[in-house]
Amino acid sequence: MKFPKPHTLEQIATLISSEFVGDAHYPVLGMNEIHVVEPGDIVFVDHPKYYDKALNSAATIILINKEVDCPEGKVLLVSDDPFRDFNTLTNHFKPFQSANSAISATAKIGKNTVIQPNCFIGHNVEIGDNCIIHANVSIYDDAVIGNNVTIHSGTVLGANAFYYKKRPEGYDRLKSGGRVVIEDHVDIGAACTIDRGVTADTRIGYGSKLDNQIQIGHDTTLGKHCLIASQTGIAGCVVVEDNVVIWGQVGVKSGITIAKGTEIYAQSGLGHSTDENKTYFGSPSVEARDKFKEMAYIRKIPEILAELKKNNKK
Repeated sequence: MKFPKPHTLEQIATLISSEFVGDAHYPVLGMNEIHVVEPGDIVFVDHPKYYDKALNSAATIILINKEVDCPEGKVLLVSDDPFRDFNTLTNHFKPFQSANSAISATAKIGKNTVIQPNCFIGHNVEIGDNCIIHANVSIYDDAVIGNNVTIHSGTVLGANAFYYKKRPEGYDRLKSGGRVVIEDHVDIGAACTIDRGVTADTRIGYGSKLDNQIQIGHDTTLGKHCLIASQTGIAGCVVVEDNVVIWGQVGVKSGITIAKGTEIYAQSGLGHSTDENKTYFGSPSVEARDKFKEMAYIRKIPEILAELKKNNKK
C-alpha cells in the first residue's frame, strides 16, 4: 500500500505514538507485508525469531517492538505493539467507508458491461469493458476488474484476509487495506470467494478460469491461463504460476509456489512447492506416478499376507 503522499518518519511516529530511531525527515512512502515490501515501505515485526528477516528485507522502515542495531540506510519505529500500530496505520490510510447505495458513485464501469440486479459495487471499484456481473455478486472497495470478465452469482471479491494474532483475550485481526485485481478474459464461477490483500493485491491472471465454490486467500497470485475446479481452497500468499491446473477439492498450504504447468489431481492436499510441468496427487501430495505405485503396492498387501500365511503352514 502506497500512501497518497510521502510522510516523514516523525509524522508516522506521531500517528502511532511510538519512538523512532533515525532521521526525523526520513521519507516513508507506504506499508507492506514482508513478501511484497519495497524501499520506502514500513514492515512490522514483533518476535525476535523474525527480526533478521525484517531488518534485511527490502523495507527501509522497520516497525519493531525493541530497539536493535539497524542496517545502514534504514530506520526504526519502536512500538510496544507493532501489530496494533500496523492496524492503526491501515485505519488511517485506508479507513472503512460505509456505503449508501448498491453501486458506489466512485465506481467506474466500462462500455457494454452488464451489472445484474442485487449486486454491490463498492467505492473506487474499476470494471472494464464487455463484462457480465451476474446477480448477487459483491465487489468490495478498490477492486480492479479488467475487460471481458464474467463473474457468476454469489461470488464475493475483497473480503478480509484470514490473518489473526492470538492474545490472552482472544484473536485480534490484522486489518486489510489491499485489493483484488482480476485481469482480462477471466471467468469466475458461482459462490467463489477471493480475499483482498493485506496491503497489496490478490491477483487472478489473464485468461484464468475458476469453477464454482473456490476460495482464494489474501495476497495469492494466479498466473495466466490457470484452470481451477470446484471446492478448491488456496491459502494466502501462494504463487500460482502460468498454466496450472487444479482439480476439485484440493487444499493448498500458504506461502508456497505452484510452478508453471503443474497439475494437481482432485482431493489432494498440497503442502510444498512444486516443480514445473509435473503432476501431483494425494494428501500429503506427492508426484502422481509415485502415489499410484504406492497405492498399487498397498492393494497387494492382502495377497502378500495370504502367501506368507500359506508358506508358514508348510
